[in-house]
Amino acid sequence: MKKLYILLFTVVALFNSCSIKFNGASIPPEMKTVTVQFFENNAPLVVPYLSQQFTEDFRTRIRNQSRLSIVQSDGNAIFEGRISNYEIRPVTLTDNGQQNSQTQGSNRLSITVQVKYTNNIDAKQSFEESFTRSKDFVLSGNSLQSLEPQLIKDINAQLTEDIFNRAFAQW
Repeated sequence: MKKLYILLFTVVALFNSCSIKFNGASIPPEMKTVTVQFFENNAPLVVPYLSQQFTEDFRTRIRNQSRLSIVQSDGNAIFEGRISNYEIRPVTLTDNGQQNSQTQGSNRLSITVQVKYTNNIDAKQSFEESFTRSKDFVLSGNSLQSLEPQLIKDINAQLTEDIFNRAFAQW
């Protein structure tokens, strides 16, 4: 019975000492904290809730995909930046069957975020870079206001993944 306890203890100790991350993140063990400052919206076209939503989505990604604690200031790593562009434009035109008449088909929402990442553990890993993601959509009887929240959520997911991977997975 004693051998069973020793074997069980050894197996538990091995599993506790191993960790596998499928997101490719390689965060140095000495990095414990991160500060994510508020991303202000400086885009020519301003959506009132975009800054708050992007900042919270990015904090959530860090919480869910890393062991880092988010602190208000003086983190081992600091993310700061701004939303610099928010643009909706048509990407195709389709003929609606009437002579000399065309209507918009697909549209594209693009969001650009400028990010400054400061790694206080390894300064060589710091960067300042713009990230842009887009999503195509068709109105087809819907209003932009009804589609916009989901479009923003989808684009934020792509942007936060890109920024996280750039900082912690060196992709």
